[in-house]
Amino acid sequence: MITVHHLETSRSQRVLWLLEELGVPYEIVRYQRNRKTRLAPPELKAIHPLGKSPVITDGDVTVAESGAILEYLAERYGRDAQGELAGLLPKPGTPEHLQCRFWMHFAEGSLMNWLVMKLVFMTIPTQPMPFFVRPIARKLCNQVLKKLVDPNVNSALAYIEDHLGKHTWFAGEQLSLADFQMSFPVEAALARGADHRRHPMLRAYKDRMEARPAYRRALEKGGPVVMSV
Repeated sequence: MITVHHLETSRSQRVLWLLEELGVPYEIVRYQRNRKTRLAPPELKAIHPLGKSPVITDGDVTVAESGAILEYLAERYGRDAQGELAGLLPKPGTPEHLQCRFWMHFAEGSLMNWLVMKLVFMTIPTQPMPFFVRPIARKLCNQVLKKLVDPNVNSALAYIEDHLGKHTWFAGEQLSLADFQMSFPVEAALARGADHRRHPMLRAYKDRMEARPAYRRALEKGGPVVMSV
């Protein structure tokens, strides 16, 4: 039995979605974030030395990092997937395989770092601090957002918008592993200010994702995908 060590509002939601699509039995062990720091609890270090989520155990195997977990599950349980999941692991050498690999890396390498920075700099001015410091903190954070973070986020979202205007899913016309990896950044981007009018393809993609019964089941079991500011 697979055990998903699931931290609230975290990347482990993408793991639950894949398991639901594959119909693989699993159980969830839930962890709450520290209410002040929003960090994972120390109990997770008993599962993996990094103390991060997601992490799964499958018999004697422990796998950390969401991308590695998705690949492990797809290779072990999804190689013979049929129907809508037939493109889960695109055949090497195909355009779909190249696209899938690109978006698997883009999700964390080019997009999530900026979305995390956006969350941090949006949150800092709301934290406890002397009243006379708050206007300074707000001004500095707004400058960082305006000059550094937002331009990079907007550039990435424009690239995604253009791609989704030509493809139903990230690797092409079939659902692939890239969609599970990109699901969290898509949710995070829309939660942190992506303009629905400027990014209708991104919004439509999210709607397609949320229309899938497996996605809805994962959401019911795992709870909200991203934390609020």
